[in-house]
Amino acid sequence: MMKKENMDKKVQAAAREAQAKLQQAASLAKEEVLARYGSSVTGLTQEQAETSRDRYGANKVTREKKKSVLTRLAQAFINPFTVILFVLAGVSAVTDIIIPLQQGEPEECNPVTVCIILTLLLISGALRFIQETRSGDAAAKLLELITTTCTVIRDGGKKEEIPLQDVTVGDLVFLSTGDMVPADLRILEAKDLFVSQASLTGESAPQEKVPQAIPDSSQKAVTELSNLAFMGTNVISGSATGLVLGIGDHTLFGSMASSMAQEAPETNFTKGVNAVSWVLIRFMLAMVPVVFFVNGITKGDWVSAFLFAISVAVGLTPEMLPMIVTTCLAKGAVSMSEKKTVVKSLNSIQSFGAMDVLCTDKTGTLTQDQVVLEYHLDADGRSSQRVLRYAYLNSYFQTGYKNFMDRAIIQKTEEEEQADPQLVDLSENYQKVDEIPFDFARRRLSVLVTDPKGRTQMITKGAVEEMLSVCTFVERNHEPVPLTDALRKTIRSVADHLNEEGMRVIALARKINPSPVGAFGVKDETGMVLLGYLAFLDPPKESAAKAIEALKDHGVTTKVLTGDNEKTTRCICRQVGLPVEHILLGSDLEKMDEQQLSGEVERTTVFAKLSPDQKARVVEALQAKGHTVGFMGDGINDAPALKMADIGISVDSAVDIAKESADIILLEKSLMVLEEGIVEGRKTYANMIKYIKMTASSNFGNMFSVLAASALLPFLPMSSLQLIILNLLYEISCIAIPWDNVDEDYLKVPRNWDASSIGSFMLWLGPTSSVFDWITYLVLYFVICPQIISGGLTYNHIAPDAVIAQGSLAGMPVREAYESLFQAGWFVESMWTQTLVIHMIRTPKIPFLQSHASAMLTTLTCAGIALCTLLPFTGGLGRDLGFLPLPGVYFGFLALVVLAYMLLATSIKKAYIRHYGSLL
Repeated sequence: MMKKENMDKKVQAAAREAQAKLQQAASLAKEEVLARYGSSVTGLTQEQAETSRDRYGANKVTREKKKSVLTRLAQAFINPFTVILFVLAGVSAVTDIIIPLQQGEPEECNPVTVCIILTLLLISGALRFIQETRSGDAAAKLLELITTTCTVIRDGGKKEEIPLQDVTVGDLVFLSTGDMVPADLRILEAKDLFVSQASLTGESAPQEKVPQAIPDSSQKAVTELSNLAFMGTNVISGSATGLVLGIGDHTLFGSMASSMAQEAPETNFTKGVNAVSWVLIRFMLAMVPVVFFVNGITKGDWVSAFLFAISVAVGLTPEMLPMIVTTCLAKGAVSMSEKKTVVKSLNSIQSFGAMDVLCTDKTGTLTQDQVVLEYHLDADGRSSQRVLRYAYLNSYFQTGYKNFMDRAIIQKTEEEEQADPQLVDLSENYQKVDEIPFDFARRRLSVLVTDPKGRTQMITKGAVEEMLSVCTFVERNHEPVPLTDALRKTIRSVADHLNEEGMRVIALARKINPSPVGAFGVKDETGMVLLGYLAFLDPPKESAAKAIEALKDHGVTTKVLTGDNEKTTRCICRQVGLPVEHILLGSDLEKMDEQQLSGEVERTTVFAKLSPDQKARVVEALQAKGHTVGFMGDGINDAPALKMADIGISVDSAVDIAKESADIILLEKSLMVLEEGIVEGRKTYANMIKYIKMTASSNFGNMFSVLAASALLPFLPMSSLQLIILNLLYEISCIAIPWDNVDEDYLKVPRNWDASSIGSFMLWLGPTSSVFDWITYLVLYFVICPQIISGGLTYNHIAPDAVIAQGSLAGMPVREAYESLFQAGWFVESMWTQTLVIHMIRTPKIPFLQSHASAMLTTLTCAGIALCTLLPFTGGLGRDLGFLPLPGVYFGFLALVVLAYMLLATSIKKAYIRHYGSLL
């Protein structure tokens, strides 16, 4: 822990140092910053570039170190439970194989136990290794950078394309539309440059970048500095030249990525499985010595007592647990892959089902990450196709870089062409004459067009305040009226309201018959008629509201953690049905201690303007309150929270660091996959816990019965080999549990591991089967065996040398026949009761009537019972196993025992549910 904290402090210190350098560079004039970084307006020479690369290294970001094959194999095969199985296999190898060979008794060798345990371990580990390797390979294919080259200016102003990793500090980088920013840059020259920082900050709207120095840069957050561009962000429109200030791990992106190159914290799943394993191990460690000493003292044969105690340990241990758990998880992963979802970590399947809080980023997860024209309104705030028509002409005919607003206007017009014939063929009916490009001083763009009637019109769009400054009229009912102060106030009010709704607003105006071509210029941008507004928004995904409601129906609370501003966040959250009365900002969170935050995270649904570390802090605070937390995000700013969460969820279009940090990657952006994943996770958990509880309680009951028999019977109630075969056949019957049906109402509530419930379940249900085992002992010992074998005599009254005189058993010692019949009777009764209890425990409802097991599970359990029942009747094989055929009267007794057991088990089950609130 101390090592991790020291590493975190180093990473944080490096990040603070990098940010301070960026802020300082933002405050310098162009010439000063070039001189500071040893560059010039014509770029570095090749020699300077090589010197800089030797000093600063390659432009690479530290990634999480890929685990070696050996490491992944070790993790697939080793956990507390498999370790104890390996130990048992080792002890069995010594007692069943090595000792007989050393004593010169090879016929006494019995490798069955060792083979069974090692085979189950091999299958379990191989399944996990293969599934996670396949998922990891699929995920690795997604982890590719958007671009691998960039354009730099070197050797006297020449542009050249170089690999991304060869960019170095002091380089001049040329950016154009569609480029990924290859390093942290100070913008030196720019034309209509808009950069999407969504992956870094969570802001949905692209940010305008300008070359002017910012004197008070140290007073602002580094991501708010408009003359800096950051590694990993994307150029939406425009072009620019920037000076490289930092590369690789020394960038803002790199400092965040470096903090991700560490082991993820232990998840609830890992803690849960380990806790369950230790509960079972403690029961075993408590029971085995007792069985050993009781048998040794009562029978006097300490070697046999030791071998039997080892058999009890094997019997108490659900050998199939690793395999069943892995199979359940692998089945879930396969089911999710059919829904185009890559499951990188098998353990995350169960965490999906246990999740009761989903924290999600907004941009790209709740929203489409694609700005659209939400409203086209006239000056009075009414929807207007006329405004859309003029906006289209401006955006279509301008020859500069078409930014996200131009593309949104054109797309909206094309969508509405069918509904409004006036929007059809606008580009053919109007002719462009001239234009005045956008610049940051005017913050406007004008085009001059002629309409079908031959009139010349100037159409201008730009920032609201700048447009109001050049308008003297406003169009109302298609007529220009003077723009009074009262109207200006109304117009600003409408624009402010749209801004409050999180939208980006620009205004649109026109002027008929401006100056002729040649004389046309900025001076004509006066006396214009304001037409209306255009409001842009990154809208929510169609599936978002439905998915959030579906999650709520399944007991999952959705919280939004975003780096975007509260206005935009409020608008989106309102549209998807999330409460927005109380929004907690990052600046408020920064002032809170852990106790204050602990109270806020419970009552707050929306968190805005959060830094990456603050997102992770919120996730950690929720986990401290006992929640199983999922986090869904797609940006570098989401990576710390993705790593911290119990289950990290990302999408295929996410940045590579986010995909590396995630446990699950959605190949389709439909949020409804989340609901399907939760249901799959709960099915997985239900079937795992079914197996654990039913097997642990059944085995505990058997061993409890064995303990009593060891103390009271003059012989072992079952031999070591018989005990192992019984256990094996029962475990095989359980193989179908991962495919079992799960009751619908069980899937409605989040489910988490509770190791303590395993122990209580064993103590409640285990002795239930022991009651009927003891009844079986009494009936077999005092009734059936004396009647069939010894002419009414019980075991202790039979002469030690007595043999059966006639019949199929002639020559067999009477006491041996007595033991064999007794052991066959208990063997069959044990299989019937512990196998049928699968159907009792798999559901809180009445089995076979209110809830049905899957066809596969029903078939296997019936086959297991049939096979065990037939074994004593198989002649040579039955005799080799130490069994004798059972008489018909036994089966009449067995029917009564099974019926009474099912009734009592149902009563105990109902009482357990009333006491603990849940069966599984």
